[in-house]
Amino acid sequence: MSQPAARRRIGEVAERTGLSLRTIRYYGEMGLVEPSARSRGGFRLYTESDIERLLLVKRMKPLDFSVEDMRELLTLLDRLAGATSTAGERAALLDSLAGFEEAVANRCAQLREQLAIAEEFGDLLRARRGEHEGAQHSREKERR
Repeated sequence: MSQPAARRRIGEVAERTGLSLRTIRYYGEMGLVEPSARSRGGFRLYTESDIERLLLVKRMKPLDFSVEDMRELLTLLDRLAGATSTAGERAALLDSLAGFEEAVANRCAQLREQLAIAEEFGDLLRARRGEHEGAQHSREKERR
């Protein structure tokens, strides 16, 4: 006989995922990740599977995926994990998943480009500060 899945309260889930209580509730309202159960007292209870879904959504957010994109990917992953009726349906699901992979790769490339620009800008500012500190040091030496 298998043991029931461990269920965690929203506070534990927030601590574990780094998401705020408000964000977790919002994702529930949007239909992305709903608690698997409620306690007798009405507390939201989440399973490991729910937590994994929250972490997936958390990873999608900084890549600018919309709530609808998130919902679509979660549904896609659920369908892939379940029994699909035909090989053709499974192939279509895998193609859709490949589309998400491509979108992530493109967004990562954009972020790397932005990071390179930001680092270059930081280098420029350090160089300018060095120039001005050097000039200030020279003026102070001349005054002595």
